Amino acid sequence: MRDRERELRLADVLVQTADTLTEDFDVERYLEWLADRCKELVGARGVGVMYTGGEDTVRVIPCGGEREAVRGLLEIQYHGGPCVESFGTGQPVAPTRICPEGAGARWPHFAERAGEQGVEETYAVPIRRGGTMLGVLNVFVAAGRGEQGPEDEVPSGLGLRIAQALADAAAMGLHNHRTHSAYRVLSEQLQTALDSRIHVEQAKGVLAERWQTGMDEAFEVLRRYARREQQVIDSVATQVIKGKIDENELRPGGSAPS
Repeated sequence: MRDRERELRLADVLVQTADTLTEDFDVERYLEWLADRCKELVGARGVGVMYTGGEDTVRVIPCGGEREAVRGLLEIQYHGGPCVESFGTGQPVAPTRICPEGAGARWPHFAERAGEQGVEETYAVPIRRGGTMLGVLNVFVAAGRGEQGPEDEVPSGLGLRIAQALADAAAMGLHNHRTHSAYRVLSEQLQTALDSRIHVEQAKGVLAERWQTGMDEAFEVLRRYARREQQVIDSVATQVIKGKIDENELRPGGSAPS
């Protein structure tokens, strides 16, 4: 991928990364897509994500044709590695060579596995929104760039910047999706409460008119019946409106309240 092509592709991917307000949004599928795009743009052997979403559960999400190899490189980092280090500091882990003086000195278990997989270098960037760490994007560069041609080679410093731009965009996208989902749930809850209130007011009106009594007395009848039958008052009100409750069952002592 030529430099100009990469710039245009990066711009396109950043726009897509922000598009998270969809009904069928799935976090893991989104992060797998993000890792794939990062792999494409930096010309890496593999890319994976260690994701928590700001919670206690950790999910590892590999990408590409070597998913199991990348998964192994992510999972072994429970013993230490670029993902764990970046997550702990909230800062990027600069490109580090897989050699005794580099990764071997910092994360021996990870370095051994990475060397077995033909990884020559690795770096990681935080997926962070404000002070909340959502996850880490981890890049694995193969010795000799594997099947990548010379035009696909990206200097490690530039690769780190591209990966961080993608991680920042993803953090914004994930935050927007979470905020949107929270507002949608709140809106649904408010609508449900409003609908319930309308049903209760309608049922009170039906009983008050039928029995020629006050609205407060009608409400007490609904409330007592709901408690006695262990039903929510909205359900009782809906049944009253539809005429599905025997009036004698509602009346205390079989007569309208005075």
